[in-house]
Amino acid sequence: MTRFLGMRGNRLNLVALCGVTMPALMSFGYNQVLLGGVLTLRSFNDQFPEIDIANAAPSDKQRVSVIQGTVVALYAIGGLFGALLCIGLGDILGRRRVIMVASVLQLLGVVLMGSAYSFAHLIVSRIILGLGIGGLMATAPVWQSEISPAAKRGTHVVTTGLFGGIGGTIALFLDLGMSFAPGTVGWRFPFVFQALFPLMSIVIICFLPESPRWLIRQNRVGEARDVLAALESIDPNHPKVDAEIKDVQSSLRLTGEGSLRQVFHMGPQRALHRAFISVAAMSFLQLTGVNVITFYTTTIFETYLELGSIMSRVLAAVYQSVALIGGTLCIFTVEGFGRRNLMLAGAAGNTICLALVAGLGSQPLNQTAIHAAVAFIFLYHFSFIVGFAGVPILYATEIAPLKMRGTINGLSLGFFWAFCVLIAEITPIAFEAIGWRLFIIFAAVNLAIVGVVYLFFPETAGHTLEEIDEIFVSSTTIWDPVWVAKRLAQSTGEKLQTQKDLKEEQSDVKVGELCNEH
Repeated sequence: MTRFLGMRGNRLNLVALCGVTMPALMSFGYNQVLLGGVLTLRSFNDQFPEIDIANAAPSDKQRVSVIQGTVVALYAIGGLFGALLCIGLGDILGRRRVIMVASVLQLLGVVLMGSAYSFAHLIVSRIILGLGIGGLMATAPVWQSEISPAAKRGTHVVTTGLFGGIGGTIALFLDLGMSFAPGTVGWRFPFVFQALFPLMSIVIICFLPESPRWLIRQNRVGEARDVLAALESIDPNHPKVDAEIKDVQSSLRLTGEGSLRQVFHMGPQRALHRAFISVAAMSFLQLTGVNVITFYTTTIFETYLELGSIMSRVLAAVYQSVALIGGTLCIFTVEGFGRRNLMLAGAAGNTICLALVAGLGSQPLNQTAIHAAVAFIFLYHFSFIVGFAGVPILYATEIAPLKMRGTINGLSLGFFWAFCVLIAEITPIAFEAIGWRLFIIFAAVNLAIVGVVYLFFPETAGHTLEEIDEIFVSSTTIWDPVWVAKRLAQSTGEKLQTQKDLKEEQSDVKVGELCNEH
């Protein structure tokens, strides 16, 4: 059989993006909102009365809120361990094998969740599902970033926001449609439907290439050469392939062995510094407060805003649909506008929207204020998607040194899932205790994120992964990378301008010679 099914260049990159990364990210978005969309279904609460807050006795509401938060958080706990298991595992087995294993785990969790009849059964299924999704989120973006050319890396990896939004939208519209179905099929079918995503990943990844950077690390340079040539659609002996292999080998020499212990030391590539930035980026994705709404969108609209069951489900589905607009905008701006600027703009927009949601939501008897609060919830989601849905995942994979990329990415995803667990656990309790004042806290956190990103996050757009290594090698303190990146970008721009001027001069000379001949 022809290698990679005969695909090369853009076609090969497109199949990798749409056949593996897309279903992996759609799985993530789908499961972020899936359970929240069925928590108010009568048939679901009859099956699992242990998490039915609405019909719990007043004296039991606090206890049931804790149990419901725990069940929602179990998926994130599984994700946490799935991400932590990928620390080093992706560097040992390779990106493709880890994606396959994680997809199989997800498929097992889907089957168990769709067939759950007891509370314990539901708990086990949530953990296994989370293990699979956590492994996919820790590996698929890394694999995608390492097979994508520098000019398209941001566009490819930042599709997290768009694909995750599509997954969430499908989940909530499916929840809405199936809410009219009789009996348990109303929630079992949405649970089982997502099996299509891991099945798609498992089948297609079998025909796609391993990360060339991982292959070079394993001293399989010949295979890496073939993969790089296929990805660029050039001859394996092309000078561009030779140059890229040399850049990767040079980066590996600088990095050292890339063990977990080495992550906690600076070294020439400032590994600890870069690990902190990567962890911070992924933690910010959760600390924006998005999952306060995402996990409980339908519940917030139906229980706290009293908008009615059907209207709440429609609004929840439309809320997720905003991600399609924001995600598309992010894809077209991430290279030109830059990762850093998108995060700054997103955090600033989040701050404003959440502050207004808190203020307007404090007037429950004022219908105009409540409707305005809903509008700003939608605007907040747009701002979040543009600045944070995909950018931190891309940024975390770019910042890490090659030999430690899998380890640092697993570590940063571990923190992401840890905060996901915390937020899923406390949200029902916090809403019962302080209501809309919870959003004031997250508005303040987003304001702090603006300051941290501005001071410590260097721009990575337009740089190869090896040039990002150079930014940190040239830095001596935590304050340096932002300014070093700016100088490098300016230097690169001057070189490109010089090359352009030389080409124009050569063109003018040739035109002049032709004129003289005539």
